[in-house]
Amino acid sequence: MNIRAKPWKKTEAPKMVLAIRLQAMGDLIITLPYLNHLKQQLPLGAELDLLTRREVEEIPKNINLFNRVYSIGGGRSRTKQLLHGTALLPAMWKRRYDVVIDLQNNEVSRWMKKMLIPEAWSEFDRFSPLAAGERTRKTIEAAGLTPSIADYSFNIKNEEAAMHLLRNNGWSGSTELVVLNPAGAFSSRNWPLEYYAAFSNRWLSQFPNTQFLIMGLDRIAAKAGFLQELLGDKIINLVNRTTMAEAFALVQKAKLVLSEDSGLMHAAWVSGIPTIAMFGSTRSDWSAPLGNHSLLLDSSDLECGNCMLETCRFGDVHCLTRYSPEFIFEKALTLI
Repeated sequence: MNIRAKPWKKTEAPKMVLAIRLQAMGDLIITLPYLNHLKQQLPLGAELDLLTRREVEEIPKNINLFNRVYSIGGGRSRTKQLLHGTALLPAMWKRRYDVVIDLQNNEVSRWMKKMLIPEAWSEFDRFSPLAAGERTRKTIEAAGLTPSIADYSFNIKNEEAAMHLLRNNGWSGSTELVVLNPAGAFSSRNWPLEYYAAFSNRWLSQFPNTQFLIMGLDRIAAKAGFLQELLGDKIINLVNRTTMAEAFALVQKAKLVLSEDSGLMHAAWVSGIPTIAMFGSTRSDWSAPLGNHSLLLDSSDLECGNCMLETCRFGDVHCLTRYSPEFIFEKALTLI
């Protein structure tokens, strides 16, 4: 690994720490369990802040972790981000950060770190073939802070609003929840919908006191409708009905999450929820979920694996279709 750093050398622990992660939602979520552990290890009175992008600020602002969350506007424009970041500097200078942990390591984050003049700092390794969680952990340690591990326990603000939404959309209040997430961005990352339905029916045969939950954006609305037709009141369809913070809160209540590669998958494993991640064409060495509560089914064992293509060049997405609903069910049992 290649982590540039100037570690904290003083005997006493730092009192002001800033973490920077600007994009994207899934990548930001991956940092949270490691920053959660860091916060618990800082001395009483020490503060941990976050600098992120406005588009992904909602979840960090809705968990009891950061003392302050600063958000850079400007969309995806690097120039606009630099301008927005520079405008934040006067307020951030007043915080006098001892340590800056740059978990982004791009032009914007490096500029902000330089301008804050911290006593100690570290920069994320963007290119080593290791999971992002592991690179995050090592970046925190490279700053000279406590040995880093993942702490999956989050205190959610306004959790009751999410539960109210769930109850108002068909949750009985007593059934266990299994999240289905057919949200892979491309066809090369999609497990067949018929397989989701078959898995669900197999699950219900053994765990009848279950309701399935599907959340996400409009692009999976048709998939949600298909599953709702087959599963009826056994599935709760909240597509386009939750905020990101509400979806994160609801994931905490799941017994299992069955997911393709997406931000919601990362929200599940970083919360310590049993998670089966099906990656298809995704490069698995960078995005793998970690921990004994997660299982990654990827394509790295195939000659065509980790292809990153949007469409399978063989037309059959064999890297995913080879996993039958019964196989996934048996794997799920080992996790729960």
